Amino acid sequence: MHQTATPILDIFACVTDPRHSSQVQHPLPDLLTVAVCGVLVGADTFEEIELWAREKLSWLRQYLNLPNGIPSHDTFARLFGLMDPREFEVTFRRWIDGVLPNLSPQVVALDGKTSRRSARACEAPLHLVSAFAADAGVILGQQATATRSNEKTAIPDLLATLALEGCIVTIDAMGTQPSIAQAIRERRADYVLAIKENQPQLKEAIDDFFEQFGMAPASQTPHQFKEEVNKAHGRLETRRCYVFDALDCLPKPDRWPDMRCFAVIESTREYRGRMERDYRYYISSLEPNAEQMARAVRQHWRIENQVHWCLDVTFADDQMRARTAHAGHNLAILKRLTLNVIRLDPIKRRGSFKTKRILAATSDDYRAHLLGLE
Repeated sequence: MHQTATPILDIFACVTDPRHSSQVQHPLPDLLTVAVCGVLVGADTFEEIELWAREKLSWLRQYLNLPNGIPSHDTFARLFGLMDPREFEVTFRRWIDGVLPNLSPQVVALDGKTSRRSARACEAPLHLVSAFAADAGVILGQQATATRSNEKTAIPDLLATLALEGCIVTIDAMGTQPSIAQAIRERRADYVLAIKENQPQLKEAIDDFFEQFGMAPASQTPHQFKEEVNKAHGRLETRRCYVFDALDCLPKPDRWPDMRCFAVIESTREYRGRMERDYRYYISSLEPNAEQMARAVRQHWRIENQVHWCLDVTFADDQMRARTAHAGHNLAILKRLTLNVIRLDPIKRRGSFKTKRILAATSDDYRAHLLGLE
């Protein structure tokens, strides 16, 4: 699915330099390449990037000019604070479009994440809504919003930048709005949207319908069914997916563009003699198909495990304290770009992200290979 990644220097060549030309001592592509190298090998702050780069100056000069050596961490901070994050994001997406020119068919999960330590005085911390191609394992782009409650305004802006024809877009309850469903359909994609308390009438109607369904023989109500059983570490988990097309049982179904079905996911977990059960509800523009629905819901949670968890545990995103102007936003984009660089490695070495960052820190050849500097 992946094409050969664009060399990192080519990615940064089209970024506008916000500095005054008479005061530039370090070329912008060089400086950004040093930064992404630092993040790749485990540096999570501008100070750590500078310290690592000074130790690897001779290696960096094999690929970069660096006429004035390694810039100070203050120089990195000033540049990242000045760069327009919207333009940096366009550069990110242009690179991804070159790597993944065709997303279809796969699940694209949208969800938001807050960088908790990035808040400045009287301002909310940085919150980015990301789009994640679940099968490819790659972040497609992100859109900033002031707070988590504003995700529903950021999601349409993010959708408008993505080529989604033939994909299935999954969004948690925060994004379950008719306008967002319409935006997805306009991109010629299908939607699977979670239903929770923010759509109380719809949730109550599905709840009542499923209760009545459970009280009668299942054969009396047309439906699709898929069951999955997983047993690991002494825990038994059973997921049952029920899909219905009885839209006339829902309040105002015409509010939801091209809605064709709704689904109930029943999950039970048994561990050490205790059992937990929960129900999750979804509406979708897909034709009723329990296997497809169950897969789409399962794929959605990859954004939690493969993006949010990796950013926090491997890239220390929640500890990021870059607060000068746009510095935190641009550094967050750079970390997501670096996460993609590791995932797009065509050799697919075994090991965790932490392991691969250690390998990138110790192997000059592997680092150059990942960044297309060879």
